[in-house]
Amino acid sequence: MRGVSERQSPRATGDTTGRPPFARRSVPVIAALLVVVLLVAAGGYGYHRDELYFLAAGRHPAWGYVDQGPLTPLLARLATALAGDSLVVLRVLPALFMGLLVVVTALLAREFGGGRGAQALAAGCTAVSAIVLQTGHLLSTTTFDLLVWAVVAWLAVRALGTGGPPWLLVGLAAGIGLQNKPLVAFLLLGLLVGLVVAGPRQPLRDPWFWGAGLLALALWTPYLAWQAVHGWPQLELSGAIAAGGSTSSEPWWLVVPFQVVLVSPLLVPVWVAGLVALWRSRTYRLFPVAYAVLAVLFMVTGGKPYYLCGLYPVLLAAGAAPVLRWARAGHGRAGLLGAALVLSALTNATLMLPVVPVAALRDTPVTAMVPDVGETVGWPELAGTVAGVVAAQPAGAVVLTRNYGEAGAVQRFAPGVPVVSGHNSYADWGVPPDSADTSVVIGYGPEVLRQWFGSVEPAAVIDNGIGLDNQEQGRTVWVCRDPVASWTTLWPRIRHVG
Repeated sequence: MRGVSERQSPRATGDTTGRPPFARRSVPVIAALLVVVLLVAAGGYGYHRDELYFLAAGRHPAWGYVDQGPLTPLLARLATALAGDSLVVLRVLPALFMGLLVVVTALLAREFGGGRGAQALAAGCTAVSAIVLQTGHLLSTTTFDLLVWAVVAWLAVRALGTGGPPWLLVGLAAGIGLQNKPLVAFLLLGLLVGLVVAGPRQPLRDPWFWGAGLLALALWTPYLAWQAVHGWPQLELSGAIAAGGSTSSEPWWLVVPFQVVLVSPLLVPVWVAGLVALWRSRTYRLFPVAYAVLAVLFMVTGGKPYYLCGLYPVLLAAGAAPVLRWARAGHGRAGLLGAALVLSALTNATLMLPVVPVAALRDTPVTAMVPDVGETVGWPELAGTVAGVVAAQPAGAVVLTRNYGEAGAVQRFAPGVPVVSGHNSYADWGVPPDSADTSVVIGYGPEVLRQWFGSVEPAAVIDNGIGLDNQEQGRTVWVCRDPVASWTTLWPRIRHVG
């Protein structure tokens, strides 16, 4: 099997496949350091709104949800089963997944012919990447998705050289990933187009290759069946994202420019070198084609810029060897490369991890640059304010929230307070009884609430205590009475996807 760079001889490596030796000393150390950093930072700030949602979803196990497969909620349920409501334990698996991602990236570099130095460089670039630090700090569907994309790519690279049954491992990995997020299907589509357009085309004549696709589809079937029974809400969600209805939505024209920051602006030359190296290789040209196809596809469909991030381990792995050769060929170049890694690590850690004291966040550009950081602050204060308003109401009052983060915060920090929401899968987890005449509502404006209630009065204002501007800061908590119709009648108007 030909690699991106020149391979050492099997005699020199002790590997009859011709692969260079694995960097057993450096790569595990880099992976372990990343895991330690992520675990040390795991308790910083607080839950992200999505984590609160996953905790709630984990209490309602299903084959699918409006906006995701069953895997991430199951991981949240596992964490709570082991340690209760522990933020640190919830984030252990994301840290471990990113450690594994670093190792898989190094294995990809090895498949591409990179020696120990190239493997270590690929692992280091991955470990300091912005997207890796961000998703490794939080439990999110993207965390596992990143790892799955890298594993699928690694197994595909190996199967390209052997053909036959190893393709089934690609299907198995993809099928497991599809239980988490449908994005893996786009990766498979991109790789298929890459094979058709750029080759090698031998896999297209291999029945094991198509068997791998059938295996992935079979594993995905329970989720697809759930979506079909519930009217394909994932498609409605995709439309809402394309229309900008998500915190991380961006205009279509930012999909490509945004790629500069997913790893680090200083490390762009590494993955660009990977694109070039892969394009020059007859065996692996399918990956640049897949990258281009998916970039265009995500622009056309209004996808989020980070949807492409799963291919960066491949690009960093392929670019590590040529960049390392460049660094060794001139005086001072190795220092520049080292400085780029260090500065990337410091900058990305400051932006993506809870390095800045929470009280000082409002005076920094961190939340303006990374809005998700702001969504990890203020949830206990929100829940306390809402619970205080509920306590002042007659018995039987319920809480209605506009989004799943607010509902999840009330459930987590004010247990016992009845809360419902029409947002995504929360809408399927409970409707207030028609006897509930009083509602404490957050997230909606009075003009909307007056369509549903005869009386709408302000009762409190949400304050996270540090003056940080995020989605919930300054929102009014309303007391609403006299619903204009039964809750059963109102609920279709309240439920929404986004």
